[in-house]
Amino acid sequence: MSKLLFNITFLSAAFLGAAGIAEAAKPVDYVNPYMGNISHLLKPTYPTVHRPNSMLRVYPRRGDHTESRMHGLPVMVVNHRENTVFDLSATQKPVSELKQVVPTEWDNEAITPYSYKVTVDDHRVDVNFSPAERSAIYSLDFLDHAPAHLILSARGGEIAVKGDTIEGWQATWGNVKVYICMVVDKTPTARGIIRNGDRVDFSATEAKGDDACAILSFPGNSRVNARYGVSLISPEQAARNLQREIPHFDLARVTREGRDAWNDALGRIDIKGGDDNDMAVFYTSLYRCYERPVNISEDGRYFSAADHKVHDDGGRPHYTDDWLWDTYRATHPLRLLIDTRTEEDIINSFVNQADQSRDHWFPTFPSITGDSRRMNCNHGVAVVADAVAKGLGNFDLEKAYEQCRGAIEDKTLAPWSAAPAGWLNEFYAANGYIPALAPGEQETQPDVNGWEKRQPVPVTLGTAYDQWCLSQIARSLGYDVDADRLLEASFNYRNLFNHETSFFHPKDKDGRFIPDFDYRFSGGPGAREFYAENNGWTYRWDVQHNIPDLIALMGGNEKFIANLDRTFNEWLGRSKYEFYAQLPDQTGNVGQFSMANEPSLHIPYLYNYAGAPWKTQKRIRDLIHQWFRNDLMGVPGDEDGGGMSAFVVLSMAGFYPVTPGSPVYAIGSPFFKEATFTLGNGKKFRIIARGCSTDNKYVASMTLNGKRLDSPWFSHADIADGGTLVLEMSDRPVKK
Repeated sequence: MSKLLFNITFLSAAFLGAAGIAEAAKPVDYVNPYMGNISHLLKPTYPTVHRPNSMLRVYPRRGDHTESRMHGLPVMVVNHRENTVFDLSATQKPVSELKQVVPTEWDNEAITPYSYKVTVDDHRVDVNFSPAERSAIYSLDFLDHAPAHLILSARGGEIAVKGDTIEGWQATWGNVKVYICMVVDKTPTARGIIRNGDRVDFSATEAKGDDACAILSFPGNSRVNARYGVSLISPEQAARNLQREIPHFDLARVTREGRDAWNDALGRIDIKGGDDNDMAVFYTSLYRCYERPVNISEDGRYFSAADHKVHDDGGRPHYTDDWLWDTYRATHPLRLLIDTRTEEDIINSFVNQADQSRDHWFPTFPSITGDSRRMNCNHGVAVVADAVAKGLGNFDLEKAYEQCRGAIEDKTLAPWSAAPAGWLNEFYAANGYIPALAPGEQETQPDVNGWEKRQPVPVTLGTAYDQWCLSQIARSLGYDVDADRLLEASFNYRNLFNHETSFFHPKDKDGRFIPDFDYRFSGGPGAREFYAENNGWTYRWDVQHNIPDLIALMGGNEKFIANLDRTFNEWLGRSKYEFYAQLPDQTGNVGQFSMANEPSLHIPYLYNYAGAPWKTQKRIRDLIHQWFRNDLMGVPGDEDGGGMSAFVVLSMAGFYPVTPGSPVYAIGSPFFKEATFTLGNGKKFRIIARGCSTDNKYVASMTLNGKRLDSPWFSHADIADGGTLVLEMSDRPVKK
């Protein structure tokens, strides 16, 4: 066992020691929450502690793993890797030195998906933590003789302390309130308020605004257990959530239950025959896929930021916090396989959120604080189309269709905007592309974001894909006129294809290609004037829904393959410093290919469609081993709550859904001798890779359910009720 994996397993076992549990490594023991905690350029991953898809998530309050100080102890992350609420400090500093938040050095930290251990306050307070779904428990050992203090800040909100209980609320983005009820297991020697300006007032027990900060004091050399519940509904509901989930102060019990929950979730894919590092990368990536969306139902009710009202959940969990631009590609297709019911509940939740919103548009970036409409296009439609194509239906499809249609046709196509449709939509409908600004032309459209720009190529290509997805839904509902119209519009990507260069090239409103063009660098910061976060080399391949036509546009299989090869070999064009100064999202480079951003994920699989599957097999093996590693820098770019990690999970298992909305999976190169998926219906889908090894990465022959398979893909129907894919592996490409 590798040293790092040994440490992870040892740390997991350490949290079980108090309960006398000793067991062999389970899936959760392979998870390394620190993987990727130091970023290459942008956001790192965070070592998030939570139950699968639970409302309460925490991670240490620091920028990344290199920072030696942290901003108190974590209480709750509201939206994925973004805003937090409440500040908790445990300290034995003198009263005269106390503040509403006590920044502290951290040491002796150990994190698993279900537990958190750290030493704080100049290394004299030992902290252990474990969460349930809407509640959590801290065990705090104050090691000095000096008085101990527990401080909970709800700055800007309200707080009250009475006896052994603190209650309060704090507002977050969108004026959404989060309520808390915290109970300690010891009677405090003193209780009070720390006012703005950091003045302790032990005569007060209630405060609001800048003074909303409670303090409880205890004798030194003592252990204090503090359990708390959170709610989006009310302080009373926070107390009920706490009492229902953690009605005791037994941290070891909560830890055991969290470990069991994670093993149940991760165990839906059973891996055998891989080395320790591959196992760690696989199960860590699968753990990342459970960080979002989150179940915000509380006793059959939920708060919706769409209308700021509390709704009955109808007996189904209500989910939110999902960046669909990232997760539609692989995270949703993965969940559809292993947790069908949850996938249907998530889509049902999004239908309800659209119903509650002002415009009734299907969401694109739903979160606890509302739909922020970030990025470009409206790829929520792909999630619905994929569900329909693969036989799911436990949601109102008629409503979903109308909501998706509205998001595409009634909302502006300008990125990062929720404005109504305007001139850009009219132009697209009439001409089949989004126009770029000509050289020297000034922006006049008010719905275009000044930083994000028009992004005309990805919006044209992405909207064509969205219309293809919508056409599939329309056809399933019997709306053939709509389906035909949308299917025709799904070819609009052709309007920007430059046959002289074989790139998608922006045009101005008069139909002229933008002159003097560089597919690497034209477009300013993030290439946003023409592309989005990535350059023209990435968007050259952004036709997920009609790859055969893209091959034809490029002149056939040989030219298509040559263009793919060149993508992986093309020089950056400038020094790394200059390249990433302009394109910081386009990291993880192999030539012009970027492993670090979601629009690139399907590109290595495109060789399959042009008759060169061995090139896909080699690329997948190389890319994952190059860029996804079991260490602090082991993720090449932003990991958007499963957006990139699901690519790793599915690719390491041996297949990938290149076109969400189409019930087909492309075969790659499995990393394990055997992978067994427990499907949502309880049936098993097994992938057996005979002779699989680092060298034996090429597929020599295949059978699916006992029948010879001659094409490098299979259908969802082939495995929906279970099945077995057997791959004979070789160390040489088989070019049949």
